Amino acid sequence: MTTPIPYLDLAAQLRPLRKEIDAVIAKTLDNCSYCLGPDVAQFEKDFARFCGTQHAVGFNSGTSALHIALRILDIGPGDEVITTPQTFVATSWAISYVGARPVYVDIDDQTCCIDPKRVEQAITPRTKALMPVHLYGHPCDMDPLLAICKKHNIPLIEDAAQAHGAKYHGKIAGTFGLMAGFSFYPGKNLGACGEGGALVMNDPAQAARARSLREHGSTVRYYHDEVGYNYRMEGIQGGVLGIKLKHLDAWTQGRRRVAHRYHELIADTPLQLPIEAAGAESCYHLYVVRHPRRDDLKKYLEANKVGCALHYPVPLHLQKCYASLGYKQGDFPVAEKAARECLSLPIFPELTDAQIIRVSEVIHDFFKQ
Repeated sequence: MTTPIPYLDLAAQLRPLRKEIDAVIAKTLDNCSYCLGPDVAQFEKDFARFCGTQHAVGFNSGTSALHIALRILDIGPGDEVITTPQTFVATSWAISYVGARPVYVDIDDQTCCIDPKRVEQAITPRTKALMPVHLYGHPCDMDPLLAICKKHNIPLIEDAAQAHGAKYHGKIAGTFGLMAGFSFYPGKNLGACGEGGALVMNDPAQAARARSLREHGSTVRYYHDEVGYNYRMEGIQGGVLGIKLKHLDAWTQGRRRVAHRYHELIADTPLQLPIEAAGAESCYHLYVVRHPRRDDLKKYLEANKVGCALHYPVPLHLQKCYASLGYKQGDFPVAEKAARECLSLPIFPELTDAQIIRVSEVIHDFFKQ
């Protein structure tokens, strides 16, 4: 009987760390340091060091981190923020939360990241920021994006929610713009035991304001300098993330091993495989293949007990929640084509070579039908 291959196996990552994680959770409970606390403070220091930034501020989610980045820039109603239509909706939520308008730009067909060649034509006098997404763990082409931002005096905020440890010309993703938001949702390369996020930056004043805004706009309890939020990271998540961070480099290499095996084993199929652009080093949060018969392939994989997933089948400009923006089918044809064709194959550091071979065999069998 064929053993099912899961799309994602979080338990496999947890098992060898269970005793250490149990101990840090017990310590948090004993100390009653449930919200923020010493473990969060230590994780912030360690994550800033990992990224190569001066500051990291922990949040209850990556969405909150991006929201606060735009609050720090005082972006609001009447303003525009340029971003990509092919990503998880949280990127646009941050823009909407401050009352600004998401302005979408089509993607590069090979990387699925925002296409730098199309960004400048979207800039208007109302443009107050550019928020590119390092999609699927592949870094955006940062040099031309930074050049555009410098030319037009626009801040760049990186959505690095999927890009823990990805590199662009040897430099860690999330360290190019003014600030960068990370997510620690359980399925991310660095995942909490629940929700979590962080905002990294080099400016101490921005870090101080981020800490205030995440805690009800307050630096002294019961004194509130501005309207803030309850966006604090839980103490347990800080402890868990601190343990997991020590293994992130090894896990990234494990993901790259899986990706390279897929490259070798299914290169001869009609699938469009993910690439690493010149100067880019992906951390392979996802391994997304593309084909016009995506839905048929998905059904075939699932029928043969191979897990897979869709990221993201409806671009943001075609989502019902953003109908008021006035976009229509055909406005961003590259993103729309990618959305119709994309399929995520199993990828996690613990995936065995035998499992990778099995996935590739099922894919080959599908194309022989």
